[in-house]
Amino acid sequence: MRRRSLVGALLGVAVVLGMSAAPAAGAQPASKPAGRAVGDAGTGLAVVRVLPGEREAAVQLGFGVATASANSEATFSFEKSVARAAPGAVAVQGSGPQAPGTLSQNAPPDNAQATTGGLKLPATALDALVTGGVLNGSVQARWSDTLGPCVGTISDASTELASLSVLNAIPSLPSVTDLTGRFDAPNLDAQADQAIVDGLKKLAGPLSTLGGVLGGAGSTTGSLVSLPNTLSARSVVRLVDMAGTPNKAVQATSTMQVAAVKLLAGTPFEVSVNVVSQPMLQVTSTGDEKTSAVSYTAPVLEVVQGGKSLGRLDAANPKLDIPIAIPLPGVPGAGNLPIIGGLLASGQQVSDALSQGLKKLDLGVIRLGIAELNQQAQKMTTPFPGFQLAATARLLDLQVLPTAALGLANLPSALAQVSLGEQMARAYAPDGGVVCSTPAEMPTAPPAPMPQHKTPGLAMTSVMQYQTIPMFWAGTAMLMIGVIMVAAFPRRPELVATEPDADPDTPEPDDSSTTRSAT
Repeated sequence: MRRRSLVGALLGVAVVLGMSAAPAAGAQPASKPAGRAVGDAGTGLAVVRVLPGEREAAVQLGFGVATASANSEATFSFEKSVARAAPGAVAVQGSGPQAPGTLSQNAPPDNAQATTGGLKLPATALDALVTGGVLNGSVQARWSDTLGPCVGTISDASTELASLSVLNAIPSLPSVTDLTGRFDAPNLDAQADQAIVDGLKKLAGPLSTLGGVLGGAGSTTGSLVSLPNTLSARSVVRLVDMAGTPNKAVQATSTMQVAAVKLLAGTPFEVSVNVVSQPMLQVTSTGDEKTSAVSYTAPVLEVVQGGKSLGRLDAANPKLDIPIAIPLPGVPGAGNLPIIGGLLASGQQVSDALSQGLKKLDLGVIRLGIAELNQQAQKMTTPFPGFQLAATARLLDLQVLPTAALGLANLPSALAQVSLGEQMARAYAPDGGVVCSTPAEMPTAPPAPMPQHKTPGLAMTSVMQYQTIPMFWAGTAMLMIGVIMVAAFPRRPELVATEPDADPDTPEPDDSSTTRSAT
């Protein structure tokens, strides 16, 4: 079932935010564009989804989000080119405000130089979910007063994050070790349920920390997902040459660079996901369906635990499950930690332990997957005749899924979800391509005024605006806690789905006159 991504949500609200920042007296509608072109690109380094649902996650937290957009049809002239690098972003039920401290450029007027800067993610009540290092960003938005989008690269945004730790706890699971009276697994009698409850009591921590494997709130170790090395994302919208004509095509590109991903780093169950090839998503529209195209370089990931390969993720093998189990009572040497993947906490291979009499119960799985490419195309008539092409993809999807044996009421189909390298791109060009007229062929329009209180370059530059950062994160924390509390109260009994609809977002083409995400 279709869901709206956080990257898409950010692109969807970009124009609205720009409009709200403009004073009524200073904002002027855009004149007829010199060249007509629409394009979006968005890349999120990491997106965490809390309580993922069939349609929307209750809360989505994005980190290192770079978005670039171009829209010759924008309502206000200074929105024709927008580049943003956000240190973090939050969406609740699919929508939400842009985080304070976002690096941003708008055009026109044209920006000959990029704006760069850094921002360390603030400490918040959400540290139980994500802890990030220093983030650097770069943005550049360009637009010609005479040639419109015919400037080569129209919008370019990038983010670079020094390190990232995701999911130090899983808030959808109980934070207490004693589940007496709450655990009722299907197909098990009361005695068997109590045996499992007794086994859970012996673990080093509650289920919310996977039995003591995760570090818990505020911890910098024992994360479900961590990226210890620098990772970067870049989103670009530009015009490119077309064969046999001076007209141009619209091209939107999303790229990500990451060396390796660690699961359960620093624990006996550490898993390395080595990135063999980097992903790239590129959408090009010439205005003609026959010559427009989506180019996607799918990632190749090698999964290794304890020096042994668990498998390879690629286009032919898009999914890999890592089981999470508990040793059943009475098994000597099982220890006080669960069994994850092919290893016991002692380092012994599970296959060897099973041959020696180990008995275990699988309560969940960590599902790794390469999200398949989704694309959608549409012949457009408004705001101008042309062709629109959009696509989405992800480097890696990680889901924590319950099995039927996890006998807790009202569990979501996915306990948590982390998407790394979330990518989207959309390109929309008129029939025949973008016409780039010369100054002699068209009248010169005066530069459109920027809003009087808005300075080109870094957004949120005043002391008052930065004072909103603690208020923003405090409000976000209270909102997320409220959503989780509502989801945690008992509802009508229902079966727990073990196979959620985990298909990535499908882009939806937009024939409106404002720049919106295709997702």
